This record gives sequence, structure tokens and C-alpha cells, in this order.
Amino acid sequence: MAKTLKIDWGDGVVTGRFVDAGGSTGVLLAHGAGIGQDSPWMIQVRDGLAGAGFPVLTFNYPYMEAGKKAPNRPPVVLAAHAAAAAALRERVGRIVLAGKSMGGRLGSHLAAEGEEVAGVVFYGYPLVGVGKQEPRDTSHLHDVGAPMLFVQGTRDRLAPLELIMAVAERLPKTSLHVVEDGDHSYKVPKRAGRDPTEVLDEVVAVTAVWLEAL
Repeated sequence: MAKTLKIDWGDGVVTGRFVDAGGSTGVLLAHGAGIGQDSPWMIQVRDGLAGAGFPVLTFNYPYMEAGKKAPNRPPVVLAAHAAAAAALRERVGRIVLAGKSMGGRLGSHLAAEGEEVAGVVFYGYPLVGVGKQEPRDTSHLHDVGAPMLFVQGTRDRLAPLELIMAVAERLPKTSLHVVEDGDHSYKVPKRAGRDPTEVLDEVVAVTAVWLEAL
């Protein structure tokens, strides 16, 4: 059962959901640009990781908390993200920053700027922005220092596999797990013969093994 928290990020308050699984390594799971922490995707991954023994905290960015669609400017979402990290740090021994798409990318910026973390997990790194042609600058990833895990679908239009593989290969202590036939949210076509929940179970299992090895 998730416990609801109120997280003060300086210019306001956002809601968090904390599942205390009793472990010492906690996961801060940030949502993507278009889904909040109470979406089915987020809940399944949150509860799956908690079921594997890792405390998990999710939270809403301020725009999502306010019911808006457009993300806040970077200083605002990063401030909320940092406040959520501080809230989790009060409850566990060390933290891992994980996130779906935008949430994972923002977590990596926090880590690159000095947030002390045990690792960073990207659930569909948004390498190419919506409507863009050129990949985003990923130079900050070299400043992270902690181990990183990329979980990428082979049909992810925001991260063509050959491009994300090239990024991962240049980074030390970095792992890449490929979800066959998965799109940006790991949805697979019917021809794949896999249930969406089964695919997310794979994602959770891979993450749990990686976390155990930290």
C-alpha cells in the first residue's frame, strides 16, 4: 500500500506516493511528460520494484499536480525532482534515480549536477525530441559518475536503437537492456504475442537484477 506524502519543493507542494519495502536502497521513480504518478504504467513499475524489495517513491511534477499538460520550465521540474530525492533520502540509506522518458532524463541532470546517487535508470531515454530530427545533447551523462541502466524498446521513435546504443557504449559503468518490439512505453504489437503487463514485468525484473548488483 502506497503512503501519500506532501513534498515541499520551495515554491509549492506536490504529492508523492511511497511504498516502503524495507530495503536500504530506495528508488525515486519519476513520471514522463504525458503521464502522472498514478497512471497504470507507473503503478505497475512502482509496485513491481517494491515487490522485489526496493522502497519506491513516486511524485508529480508541479504542472501535473496542477492538472496541466505542458511541463514546467527546467528549473521548476528540477527543483521538484530534487525535493522528492531529499524526501526519499530521509527514508532509505541510498537512492537510485529512475524515470520514464522525461523523468529519467531529468534525473540524470540532477545526478550530473552533484546529487549523490547509487545509480540512474532510464525507461525509454528521450534522445530525440518529439518533432525533432537531431538527437539531444547527452554530454552531461559523462558527469553522472554512478552506474546507469538504459531500458529501450526496438520501436522507440524517440530513441532509435542504433543511436542509443552509441550513447551507452561511450559511457562507463553503463548497461543497456533491449525490449524486443517495444515502443517508447514498451507497448508491443499483437503479433508479438505478449501481454503489456508481461512486458512491464520483464522491465521490472531486469531493473531488480541490476539494482541487486549495485
